[in-house]
Amino acid sequence: MGASAALDIDAQLMLRVKDGDGASFGLLLEKHRSPVIHFLYRMVQNHAISEELAQEVFLRVYRSRSSYEPTAKFTTWLFRIATHLALNWLRDGKNERNQEHLDHDPEGMPRLQVSDRKPSIEQRMVHNVKVNEVRSAIASLPDKQRAAVLMHKYQEMEYSQIAKVLNCSESAVKSLLFRAYESLRSSLAHMA
Repeated sequence: MGASAALDIDAQLMLRVKDGDGASFGLLLEKHRSPVIHFLYRMVQNHAISEELAQEVFLRVYRSRSSYEPTAKFTTWLFRIATHLALNWLRDGKNERNQEHLDHDPEGMPRLQVSDRKPSIEQRMVHNVKVNEVRSAIASLPDKQRAAVLMHKYQEMEYSQIAKVLNCSESAVKSLLFRAYESLRSSLAHMA
């Protein structure tokens, strides 16, 4: 098995970008832009900031093309950059201004997907309240716990990937997630 066969498709595309293939960068951008924006939005809870940070993420990816080495999955590397930028933004205290409502995604559309059988207005209202309570509870977690939960639940990343993104051990990730889920269980107990 050749070295490139063992690489994920994104890492192969990034190696092509390293060799000067702009079309491969376009493919990576198209594939990962939306998940990165959604992740950043859930971290910073601001549409404009999540868009700005996503642009910075991909700018850094492009600027790093010449030194890129596929030592980890491409998405691990990508989300490490995104998490680093989000945590820096949050640390700098910029999150206190211009917070948007949690009921819309970065595309400005309501996040709830209505099924074919059209739930009643009351069902939608109850669902909206529950979803907003869960989002609010996640948003109130400490930054690293929130990042770990978002990567684990929304991006479906493995502990090992999250550990690489957060630059910590797998046991530290498990501990972060344990504390986060305990916190969420406690704050959302009334919904059970």
